[in-house]
Amino acid sequence: MTLPWKQLLLLSIIDCLAECLDSGSFHGPRWRMEPSDLFIPVDSMEEEATLTCDAKGIPPSQYRWSLNGTLINLELDHRRRLSGGNLIIRSLDRYQDGGRYQCTAYNTMGAVLSRRASLQFAYLDHFKLHTRSAVSVREGQGVVLLCGTPTSSGDLSYSWVFNEYPYFVQQDNRRFVSQETGNLYIAKVEPSDVGNYTCVVMNSITKGKVHSSPTSLVLRKDGVMGEYEPKIEVHFPDTVPAAKGSVVTLECFALGNPVPEITWKRANGVPFPSKVKMKYSNAVLEIPSFQQDDTGGYECVAENKMGKNIATGRLAFHAKPQWIQTMRDTALAIEERLHWECRANGKPKPSYNWLKNGQVLITEERVYVDNGVLLISSLNLSDAGMYQCVAENKYGVIYFSTELMVLASSPDFTGNLLRALLKAKAGTIVTLECKPQAYPTASILWKKGNQPIHTNDRITLSPDGTLRITNVTKYDAGSYTCFARNRFGTSSTTGRLLVTDPTRITQGPVDMEIIVGESIVLPCQIACDPVLDVFFSWAFNGQLITKTDRHFELVGGRTAGDLMIRNIQLNHAGKYICVVDTDVESLSAVAILIVKGPPGPPDTVAVEEVTDSTAQLSWSRGRDNGSPITSYLIQTRTPFTVGWQRVDTVPEVIDGNTLTATVVDLNAWVEYEFRVVAKNSVGVGEPSPTSLQTRTEDAVPDAAPTDVGGGGGSRSELVVTWELCFTPSLFPRNCRTVRASVTLSRSVASVR
Repeated sequence: MTLPWKQLLLLSIIDCLAECLDSGSFHGPRWRMEPSDLFIPVDSMEEEATLTCDAKGIPPSQYRWSLNGTLINLELDHRRRLSGGNLIIRSLDRYQDGGRYQCTAYNTMGAVLSRRASLQFAYLDHFKLHTRSAVSVREGQGVVLLCGTPTSSGDLSYSWVFNEYPYFVQQDNRRFVSQETGNLYIAKVEPSDVGNYTCVVMNSITKGKVHSSPTSLVLRKDGVMGEYEPKIEVHFPDTVPAAKGSVVTLECFALGNPVPEITWKRANGVPFPSKVKMKYSNAVLEIPSFQQDDTGGYECVAENKMGKNIATGRLAFHAKPQWIQTMRDTALAIEERLHWECRANGKPKPSYNWLKNGQVLITEERVYVDNGVLLISSLNLSDAGMYQCVAENKYGVIYFSTELMVLASSPDFTGNLLRALLKAKAGTIVTLECKPQAYPTASILWKKGNQPIHTNDRITLSPDGTLRITNVTKYDAGSYTCFARNRFGTSSTTGRLLVTDPTRITQGPVDMEIIVGESIVLPCQIACDPVLDVFFSWAFNGQLITKTDRHFELVGGRTAGDLMIRNIQLNHAGKYICVVDTDVESLSAVAILIVKGPPGPPDTVAVEEVTDSTAQLSWSRGRDNGSPITSYLIQTRTPFTVGWQRVDTVPEVIDGNTLTATVVDLNAWVEYEFRVVAKNSVGVGEPSPTSLQTRTEDAVPDAAPTDVGGGGGSRSELVVTWELCFTPSLFPRNCRTVRASVTLSRSVASVR
């Protein structure tokens, strides 16, 4: 059945939109800058006010503004205009322009609301012009002078002028100016207090000041006020709400005679932390950076010798909402289910609303909204757009924005086609995945050739479209096609399965023993299906052998990957693995190569005990290099020998397990050096390092001199000669002639 052209066009648009959304080409507005609260001095109202608003989006965002919930019609409003997303207001009017503003950013993908921002005007009106009545009190009596603050907007601060400017009332334990009411309190009036008092009010934003009419304070003539107990005139409310992180100040001041002393304490008895400050003779308690631990009851105690008075109140913690759980941008297929949940902390506990494109969502049909949870069953295209979770309590409101993309498209295999040719070894498991991109999820049908495939004891069709064939045979070879269908269309992908015979290693390497310097070939030959691509590689002691090592060379043809090793060295001993990789499997064969060579040199030759004819030696075993050490030889040299000579030892033959021996038939009083040589079935190894030079002990001569003779010499001198011979066993007979001169005198003959 042919679809009408309008329906075809709609499906085309849906497909394009889904593709663009999926690739991130289009997206709804995301806030870069939201409006902030503004406090503008009234005397600056000739200037412009700008409320910022900027969001990125594709297509670019557009903007509209509302004031106190009512949309501002910028076409009819000559004082307000947009610059980008910013709202600019000129010729400011505090009666028309004050209020709560909110910006909406929107494009074709949806709309989001900004945070609410207030525009307020700071001002301070003048005091009413009238004469204030004098206040008459007795000496020693307490008094309160009222400021009577004029109408204003913005934070105010108060001070009092005494008699004339610039003499201000200095606060101490007897006088206090409340920054809550502006009133001046004098705990106990003294004669020096008589005079005129003027209240001065300053707006901290406009910096403007106004002065009240003066109030005269006079003393009555009917005597002095007697002593009386404290009366607290300045105290904090029963409950004081305090925001997290704010600076909290509590005021407490009492009238009394004598002047009362002010102290503070917490109702729970816990001492004040170091951050708490007392000001103006303890009339003000200040808590910077208020936290929940600071909540609870507080007591102000005013006391003099006549008694005491106590004022109590409670600090209650509150905090505007802060997000602890939010959502991410989400793309779901048409007919799927959406579940979002947002959570915020705050005190009191926040309430929640959900907005879609700036409009409040309520529970209806497919949509369920409750306490931060949004559920939409069976999504349709109209559900796409920008959503906001709104958390609010009496101290603040916060917004979190996210985008829902509803995807709708016919099946598409572009990114996940079946392999054109898939090779598999007979007897293995073959898995063919059919995973088209489709919204909603497509139904899947498999065919081999033109025949539908059904589940049996070897074939499994998974719900996700995967085809699994176990114990595959030649019969399973052929063309496989996956068909995917949803309500927007049909698509397919085809691949061919080729089943091959198993590959076998017909001749692999075997364990071998070889002598250093020889060359060998380790065989690795296979029989395989001719359609397979084969690749041979070798590993030696876990490391892949590369062409950079001149000792190794891979030789052979398509079905042989023999490894030739030339001029084998001791370090070539170890584990060799031939790895055969084909399109469908990987095989390996292992051989251990033992390389034999003459022993390594013994180590640490030590001379432990020496006599006039023997020396006891010890040494450490060296490497046997693949063949056990069979025996050791000991060699020595002296200043009387040429090169190293073998010596006699006890035992006469030193076997490979013996590491000590005694050298015999040495000569007395001769310096010797020793070294040890190891021997195995391959040959004689390198000698050990030379021992330290050692001298044998001295001994009595074992032969008399021979060939004694004389003659010659000068007058009164006789020359005597004889021959002295050494008969050592370590070098040839050695004789030397000795000459001596005899000096003759009448009484003494000396020989030299």
